[in-house]
Amino acid sequence: MRSLRLGPVTSPLRHVLCLGAHCDDLEIGCAGTVLQLTEEPNPPAFTWVVFTSDARREAEALASAEALLGRASQARIIIQKFRDGFLPYEGSVVKESFEELKSEVSPDLILTHYRHDLHQDHRLISELTWNTFRDHLILEYEVPKYDGDLGAPNLFVPLDESLARRKIDAILKGFPSQAGKRWFAEETFRSLLRLRGMECNAPGNYAEAFYCRKLVVG
Repeated sequence: MRSLRLGPVTSPLRHVLCLGAHCDDLEIGCAGTVLQLTEEPNPPAFTWVVFTSDARREAEALASAEALLGRASQARIIIQKFRDGFLPYEGSVVKESFEELKSEVSPDLILTHYRHDLHQDHRLISELTWNTFRDHLILEYEVPKYDGDLGAPNLFVPLDESLARRKIDAILKGFPSQAGKRWFAEETFRSLLRLRGMECNAPGNYAEAFYCRKLVVG
């Protein structure tokens, strides 16, 4: 499949904003893409924001983000403490945190949840991303779940076997608190990467997929 780089070599990505409702969402949705960006000759800075956590999950999320962003030019990690599953019911306070974030960062790329995600927390974060950042490139990642809301994404980031393995390891080793859940398995994450790799004819067989709703080429 014909590929298109995000920006010319003379105008690389400088700052990436990563937004996740829950502590492992970013790893599940876009860890491979993040790892690939950090390995560019001039890697961007990252602002990494997780909105819900408790003490154990916060520690996992912080350690995981630090490991993933180890080669970034700069990394700021923010772990909020909103209640899992209740983000829509705390909407005004969550919106205020977005407004504060907007005053602090001006990213070239934003990675956030899929607009039609069936988890209420994910959906709110996606809505507030678009409400808040009105002149930015936004890519929406996918998170597989019981609800069965996987769609037909239109933007793919090919991954080789090494990056696919590192992404899966980051999820499985980074979040032991989730180990007892039936969906939390290597097969889940590898199968989705393989499916998306097939859909974009990825040379290394694996890919992460995103929804790109607006893109200016020029």
